[in-house]
Amino acid sequence: MISQSIREQFPILNQDINGHPLVYLDNAATSQKPRQVIEAVKAYYEWDNANVHRGVHTLGSRATDAYEGAREKLQKFINARSSKEIIFTRGTTTALNLVASSYGPSAVGEGDEIVITQMEHHSNLIPWQQLAKRTGATLKYLPLQKDGTILLEDAETTITDHTKIVAIAYVSNVMGVTHPVKELAAIAHRHGAVIVVDGAQSTPHMKVDMQDLDCDFYALSGHKMLAPTGIGALYGKKALLEAMEPVEFGGEMIDDVGLYDATWKELPWRFEGGTPIIAGAVGLGAAIDFLQEVGMDEIHRHETALAAYAEQRLAAIEGLSMYGPRNREVGVITFNLGDVHPHDVATVLDAQGIAIRAGHHCCQPLMRWLEVSSTARASFYLYNTESDVDQLVAALIKTKEYFADELG
Repeated sequence: MISQSIREQFPILNQDINGHPLVYLDNAATSQKPRQVIEAVKAYYEWDNANVHRGVHTLGSRATDAYEGAREKLQKFINARSSKEIIFTRGTTTALNLVASSYGPSAVGEGDEIVITQMEHHSNLIPWQQLAKRTGATLKYLPLQKDGTILLEDAETTITDHTKIVAIAYVSNVMGVTHPVKELAAIAHRHGAVIVVDGAQSTPHMKVDMQDLDCDFYALSGHKMLAPTGIGALYGKKALLEAMEPVEFGGEMIDDVGLYDATWKELPWRFEGGTPIIAGAVGLGAAIDFLQEVGMDEIHRHETALAAYAEQRLAAIEGLSMYGPRNREVGVITFNLGDVHPHDVATVLDAQGIAIRAGHHCCQPLMRWLEVSSTARASFYLYNTESDVDQLVAALIKTKEYFADELG
């Protein structure tokens, strides 16, 4: 398990909320930041602040080195073949929209198919809805099992020679399901389709390898993996990216501009118009350093053990319903506590210093599939402990008792 010394490197955790020590269990929404990341961003603004790829002065050179250095760190972290395959974006949402807006129209036409699942986050659903509407393509859904998992035999029949894009989350932000992305990629490729992977919930919690998964596009967010908000990335196979047109135009993404036409820079800069998120990239680089120091395999083992412990403790609460598979690989557990509304559960827990998420989690079609309006969600990360789970369970029992008394 992760040591207490790791937890102590996150200053935000050393505070009281409503008179109780903070127990932060909303990591699927955003992670907290270690001192190493905070200090890296602070140092950039204090010593290196300048625009990149422009000035020949010292600050400009140092800023460019830090920005491009972060790209190279991310390339190695996810095992992309080249740093040219790493496009910095504002996050997963922007990355997925870039694929749908730039690659999509040239790849999909009337009569073609786009295959997704009902459990996708809206950022990996709405772009494909809109692409299907614009092109006349058909949106198809992979069948889900009762626990939210998918069967490869269903994928074999759903994905056909008419399928051009398969889009799926590696890990569900609600169900905690880890999908067989490598096998799905192989099926998609046999039919001539590309696979687009939402890696927002997988990249922070397990080792990901673009060469092993063989996905064509992979989107991620920095703020879910200890980095600042506003920074993320799109990985794309070089040949696919080179065939795509930019969707944002302006400074820094051009090669030559005339009065009536323009040409674009080479990868990756043709997709990074304007002043980029430099400080965010610096923070992302520091976050990657931190994660590698701890070890992604160790983080995965810690979360898997913590999720198993949490499942066991929560299952003992009478009237509590959990959604998703048992023995999950990541620390995302979604539940409802009897007839108590999830927002009421979250409010009472907050009064006891415990931060969880309540709502539809940007997955309204999944809520309808589950036949609920919303759920509560506890999500764990490397700095959470069994003590955090114990406090969650104790607070849920108090919550249940409180509403039982209120309802008479």
